[in-house]
Amino acid sequence: MTVYLIRHGKTQGNVERRYIGSTDQPLCPQGRQELQNKTVPAAERIIVSPLLRCRETAEILYPGRNVEIADDLRETDFGEFENHTYEELKDDPRYRAWLDAAGATAPPGGESRAQQQERTIRAFHGIVETCREDERVALVVHGGTIMCLLEALEPSHRFYDWQAPNGGGYACAWDGARLTVAGTV
Repeated sequence: MTVYLIRHGKTQGNVERRYIGSTDQPLCPQGRQELQNKTVPAAERIIVSPLLRCRETAEILYPGRNVEIADDLRETDFGEFENHTYEELKDDPRYRAWLDAAGATAPPGGESRAQQQERTIRAFHGIVETCREDERVALVVHGGTIMCLLEALEPSHRFYDWQAPNGGGYACAWDGARLTVAGTV
């Protein structure tokens, strides 16, 4: 099976370098424009995070196509750090501790990387169980979702190696046990 992991287009929060996880932001005008002429691979199924930025991205990249929503493919909940920038948070000792732990702990009121990865992997396995072996599936999701999937299911297991740009991502082969990255989209 071929799986395309595509990150949503740019939002105002991305432009301002804010932690935008559970905040339901739309694409910004620049984000919409950047997606307009992008060519994406053909897919039989398009599955998206429930958040608006992913749904809007799928509408632009796969116009007129039916999309399926997978609630557990949403981005990390950054809790009290949500919608803030590094500059706004850098003097908060709780934020410094979270950075020092590389996401292993949860931000206050949010979720840890392990919690996000658990729900993301569960959602992914539920999706691929319903797909044919020869099917091409596009997941229009979040940067953190892509990183969690590849950290867990790609052989290198390196989270930060898989930072996709807005509107970009990875073409992967799924063999029933692991994802193998074949290139970028």
